Amino acid sequence: MKIKFKHQSFQQHAVQSIVDCFKGQPNEQSRFTLDKGKRQKYEQGKLDFEAGQELLDVGFRNHKIQLIEQDILANIQAVQRSNGLKQSERLEGKYNLTIEMETGTGKTYTYIRTMYELYQKYGWSKFIVVVPSIAIREGVLKSFQMTEDHFMNEYGTKARYFVYNSKQLHHIDKFASDAGINVMIINSQAFNSRGKDARRIYCTRKPPVRLGVQESL
Repeated sequence: MKIKFKHQSFQQHAVQSIVDCFKGQPNEQSRFTLDKGKRQKYEQGKLDFEAGQELLDVGFRNHKIQLIEQDILANIQAVQRSNGLKQSERLEGKYNLTIEMETGTGKTYTYIRTMYELYQKYGWSKFIVVVPSIAIREGVLKSFQMTEDHFMNEYGTKARYFVYNSKQLHHIDKFASDAGINVMIINSQAFNSRGKDARRIYCTRKPPVRLGVQESL
C-alpha cells in the first residue's frame, strides 16, 4: 500500500517563503574539475589503484549566490513582513537562515519539497541534511524513500540520496559528479568529526557549495 500525500497550503507557503529569500538569483549551474587522483576500481569490496591513470571528471556544484547582501536582506524582510514576523536588521552570518515549524506539521516533507523548488528555480542541486542522531538519520532516510514516487510525479525527476559513510567514498564522487538533485544525509557527529576517515568529506578539490538543513526532534 502506497501512502498518498495531500497538498497542504501552509507547507507550500513555507516552501515559497524559502525560495523567495533568494529572489533574483539566476538559474545557473556551476561545473568544476573533479580530481579523483588515481583511477579507482571497486572490486569485491576492495579498492584497487591503476598506477599512472589519473582521473579527471566534471563535477557540479551549486552556483554561487549572485545577489548582493542588501538584496538578500530585502528579500528576507519581505518574507518576514508577509508572515507577520519581526524584520531582521542585518544578516546573521553568511546567509545563515533558520526556518521553524511546529512538531507534526511535516518539516521533513517541506524541506524535501524545498530542495526540488530550489533546483527548479535556481538550479541548486547539492544539499546536505545534518541530523543530531543516528535514529533521526534513519527516519529522514525513510522519509526520502516514502516520498520518492510522490515527488517524481510532482516534478518529473527523482533525488539521489544517501547516508554518508566514510568507508564508502564512491557515494561522494557520485554526489559531486551528478548534475541532478543530490542529497547527503549525515549525523552531526560525523559532520563535525576531525578523525582521519571522517575528514575525507572535505578532501574533494573545489567542493560543491552546500545548502544544509538541520533536522531536530
